[in-house]
Amino acid sequence: MTSHDLGVLFDDLADAGTPTRFHLDRPFDLAPGRIGAAATEWTVPELALLVRETAAALAAAGAGPGERVAIVKANHWDYDLIACAAVRTGAVPVKLSGHLEPGALRVLLDRCAPRVLVTDREVLARDPATDLAGAARTTVVLGPPGDLPAGTVHLDDLSGHPDPGPHPRDDDAPLVVVHTSGTTGVPKLVSHTTRTLIHHLARFETKPVPRIGLRRDDTLFNSSSYAHGRTICWTAVAPVRGPRHITLDSGARPEAADLLLRAHPPTVVEALPSRYVRLRPLTRRLDNPFRDVRTYISTYDAVHPPVIRSYLHASAHRRPLWMQGWGQSETGPLTFAFHTRRSVARAADGTATTVRDLGRPVPLKTRLKAVDPVTFAPVPAGTPGLILCRTKALAPDYPGERERWTAKRHGDWWNTGDIGTIARDGSVRLLDREVDHLPGFSCLRTEDMLEDRLPEALECVVLARTDAAPLPVVVTEDGTLDPASWKRATEDLPPLADPVVVGWDEVPRTGTGKVRRTPLLERLTGSTETCGTGRWT
Repeated sequence: MTSHDLGVLFDDLADAGTPTRFHLDRPFDLAPGRIGAAATEWTVPELALLVRETAAALAAAGAGPGERVAIVKANHWDYDLIACAAVRTGAVPVKLSGHLEPGALRVLLDRCAPRVLVTDREVLARDPATDLAGAARTTVVLGPPGDLPAGTVHLDDLSGHPDPGPHPRDDDAPLVVVHTSGTTGVPKLVSHTTRTLIHHLARFETKPVPRIGLRRDDTLFNSSSYAHGRTICWTAVAPVRGPRHITLDSGARPEAADLLLRAHPPTVVEALPSRYVRLRPLTRRLDNPFRDVRTYISTYDAVHPPVIRSYLHASAHRRPLWMQGWGQSETGPLTFAFHTRRSVARAADGTATTVRDLGRPVPLKTRLKAVDPVTFAPVPAGTPGLILCRTKALAPDYPGERERWTAKRHGDWWNTGDIGTIARDGSVRLLDREVDHLPGFSCLRTEDMLEDRLPEALECVVLARTDAAPLPVVVTEDGTLDPASWKRATEDLPPLADPVVVGWDEVPRTGTGKVRRTPLLERLTGSTETCGTGRWT
C-alpha cells in the first residue's frame, strides 16, 4: 500500500486500522491550544484529525489549489504534517529549514512567493531587519498563544473552519518543494511531483526487501532534519508498513534521545550522519539502547568508519547491517552500500578503513557514468570523473532558477556535481564534490583515514586549497588534540598543513549537519577560493 495523495495519507492509514504508535521527544509545535496540546504519543487516527484541522486552518489563511505554503520553524516532524495539510488544500508545501540564515531564507521565500507562511516567533525575531513575514500575504505563527509580531495571525485563531477536503492533482504537477543542503551557499529550491516523489521514490521503498524491509513488529527511531526532502518521502513510506512503534527525535541532545530510545528500543534506526556522531557516546554503555537494532540507515552524507563500527558493535543482533544511501535532493537515492562488522573492521596491519565505496546503482532505477569535466567524454573504468546519472525520479525544476537547473542537464543525463570513479562492476567510489576537488587527492578519503586513526576526533574535515597544502580541521569534544597523536595519524599521508583543532559548535553547518566547507575555509583563511570550478553546485 502507498497512498498517492499525501493529503489523505493518515486518513487512509486510519481506515486500514494501522496500529502504529508515534512517540516524540517533545510535543509538536503545531498542537498547542488544539488536540493533544502536550502529547508526546500519537495514534494514526489522532494524526489524521490533526492534519485535517491544520488543513482547515491553512485554507482559512488562503491556502488552496495552485498556491504555495512555505513552512519554516523549529525542527520537528510536524513539518511533514503541515506539508500533508497543505497538500490536502490543493496547495504546494515549501519546506525551508529554520537553520537557514535570515538573508538566505528571504531569498528562498522570494523565489517561491508563498501565499501563506507558517513559522514561529523565534524565526521571525532572529533578524528584525529581514522582513520574513512580508514575504507572504498571510503569516501564520505557531507556538504558545501570546503577543504576535505585527501583521501575523496565530494558528489557534484560524481554528474551527471546515475541512477543505482533499484536492487531487495531476501526477506531473508540483507536489512539494524542498531545498538542497546549501553547503556552498544559498540552497537551491527543488520541486518534486507525485510521479517523482510518490511513484518512483516512495513506492520503491515500500517493497518488502529481505533484511532491510520494515516489519510489523519493528520499532523505528528517526532523528533527522524534517525540513528536508528525505523526510517527506520517509513519511509517505514508514507508517504505511505499519511498524509497532515509530519514535521521532527532533534534536541532537543525547540525554533526551537516550530516554526516547530506552522507552522504545529500536530495531531500525535512521539518522543524519551528524546525529550518529552526537549520539555515539550512548553506544559505549553496557546497557546501550541499540542492542536490538538489526538495520541502521544513513543518508545525506557519508558516515565515517569508526562511527559505523561503534553502532554495529553496540547491537546484540547476530548480523546487524548498515545501509548507506547516496543521492541528492533532486534525484533521491542513486546507490546503496551495505556495511557489516567485518567490512568496517580494523585491518590487521593497521591500515585505515574507508567507506567511500558507494555501492552500485539502484537496480532498474538508476544509471550512472563518469565523464571528463571539460569534454564530457566518458572516462575509462576506475578513472576519476564527473558523475552523471539517469533516473525517472529526477525533480523537474529549481523554482526561481530554471537556468541553473538547465545548466545541470546534459542531454538525458543529470550532473551530480560529484567527482568519483566507476569500476567495471559498476561500483561507485566518491572522491569529492567538484567544487572542492584537488586532482590526485581526495579530501573525503583522507578524512576517513584521519578519523580511523584519531579516536579522540568527533569529526575531521580536510579543506583543499589552490595555493597551499590541504588544511585539516579536527573537531574534538574539548577543542584540543595531542600533537603526538596527530603525527602518528599522518605519517604516511600526503602533505597536510598543521591542523586547526576546534569544538563541535565552532564549525558552520547546514540544517542536516553537513559542514559548510566554503564558510569554514573563509573563516580560517580569509579566502573562499576552492580548487574546483563550482559550475555544478
